[in-house]
Amino acid sequence: MKITYTARKVNLRDNFKERVEKKLSKFNKLFSEDATANVVVTLEKNRQTVEITIRDHSMVYRAESTMPEMNDALDRDIEILKRQIRKNKTKLEKRIKSGNIETIIADLPVDDEPVEDEYKVVRKKQVLVKPVTVDEAILEMNMINHDFYMFINADTSEVNVVYKRADGDYGLLEPTND
Repeated sequence: MKITYTARKVNLRDNFKERVEKKLSKFNKLFSEDATANVVVTLEKNRQTVEITIRDHSMVYRAESTMPEMNDALDRDIEILKRQIRKNKTKLEKRIKSGNIETIIADLPVDDEPVEDEYKVVRKKQVLVKPVTVDEAILEMNMINHDFYMFINADTSEVNVVYKRADGDYGLLEPTND
């Protein structure tokens, strides 16, 4: 797995990078050699945010934690990633050629959270999508008090989604083939 580091308002020490590599090496059996992990560390006042995104072909796993210490945030992110992998274990087992995923993630603590093997769609809704600008889509999303809004981008004529981020800012999802 190739690991890329991004540091925002902080200098990353080699011992932190070694710790990240050691923690992420536990996941090497689960992903192909082409997998990439992006680690973004941000320092804001007394808070340090560590964000880990693992991409392997069509699979994307992401965890983000904010704590006073970056090592604590890293540990929390690793636990979040383990939980995501456990929830998706049956789908991953179909993709992994060798070994049982249970032996790979056996050190996970057992929690009361149920592990689902199948996803259940409990509601289906059709929405009218119309060509609008990104700013108009954000305004519409805020007017209907939702956290996301799907629309046709008037500039690109493609279906996009705007969403409200945890930090209060907005994000835009655009389709791509890469």
